Amino acid sequence: MPGGKMPAALTRILVGRGLRSFADGFVALLLPIHLSRLGYGPAEVGLVATATLLGSAALTLGLGLAGHRMPLGRALAGAAMLMAATGLGFAGIEAFWPLLLVAFVGTINPSSGDVSVFLPLEHTLIAHLVGDTERTAVFARYSLVGSVGSALGALSIGTLHWFDRAAPGAATQVLFALYGALGLVTLLLYARMPAAAPAAATAPGSGGSLGPSRRRVWGLAALFSVDSFGGGFVVNSLLALWLFERFGLSVATAGTIFFVTGLCSAVSYLVAVRLARRIGLVNTMVFTHLPANVLLILAAFAPSLPVAVTFLVLRSLLSQMDVPARTSYVMAIVEPAERPAAASLTAVPRSLASALSPALAGVMLGAGSFGWPLVCAGALKIAYDLALLACFHAVRPPEERNPPGASDRAGSRP
Repeated sequence: MPGGKMPAALTRILVGRGLRSFADGFVALLLPIHLSRLGYGPAEVGLVATATLLGSAALTLGLGLAGHRMPLGRALAGAAMLMAATGLGFAGIEAFWPLLLVAFVGTINPSSGDVSVFLPLEHTLIAHLVGDTERTAVFARYSLVGSVGSALGALSIGTLHWFDRAAPGAATQVLFALYGALGLVTLLLYARMPAAAPAAATAPGSGGSLGPSRRRVWGLAALFSVDSFGGGFVVNSLLALWLFERFGLSVATAGTIFFVTGLCSAVSYLVAVRLARRIGLVNTMVFTHLPANVLLILAAFAPSLPVAVTFLVLRSLLSQMDVPARTSYVMAIVEPAERPAAASLTAVPRSLASALSPALAGVMLGAGSFGWPLVCAGALKIAYDLALLACFHAVRPPEERNPPGASDRAGSRP
């Protein structure tokens, strides 16, 4: 890593990811509970989830395309300010349409993955702080921190009963205020990001837009959209709602289940790095994702809670291995100057696609407790896996094309 300040910048990114993921972990479970206490049903929960993802997509697109014009640390600080404002908005507003507006312009993340405006900014910085041979391992660490933070956040929702006693009638508002406070802590963290780390990530004259890698990026964006459209059927907020309605699950038990699945995902990131070195990034994405999606479909047909949880836990051991591999792959197969736009343009269609399905899943759950959203998610994701393998198996990143022992060319392109 070049320069003395780079490791410190990377540490801030990882700490910031951990704080945000912890907040996302408890808010994903808190959201359906909060809306339910305000008198709203599954359809409204789905609409709010859709609004959050649509808003994130719009903001991510804007910042991704304009990111080359501003220090990325400053953009991250601005996103942290928005996170703080979002928490305060949910804590203080009860009417549905204003809540929907806050969800659209804010940073609430109802899913198990990071689909926020932070994502393309952090990915771009990381890709320029490390070399080709380190890239996948660092992105795995980034995903690991996020998964552990999310798991701890999910587990912490078990304290809701304590807040209910301490602040009767306002417990969920207090927790949303805590989400806002974590946004302020993240702001302090990113406000100290070195000024040199930002726009230097983009080559002079590139304009931060796509060039020779345009077809690759749009092809990946289209495929990722199919995956995310499927994933939108099983965002954590709606998966928790399904468990509540199908099996009468308590809030504390749901938090424990999501804690366990989050830890399983965290462990899988470390395995993904070794697997990618042996079989390649694309094969790692596909051949871990396929069985995970079969398990998701099987969970929908589970006759009891223990069986359903078993399938979900087994799925979590496999379903997220593609995350660090996917991120590393996108950053590897484009020019360094294209990275901000590539990160944004592969994230935004994913957010838009995943924003469409929660509302549909909410309608399905409103009509009955069977896990149709899980079946739809699994089938769409299997189709994505097969298409990704067919279209990109021959497009290799630099570390897979160069012989072992080749020099590490940070920021190089195949």
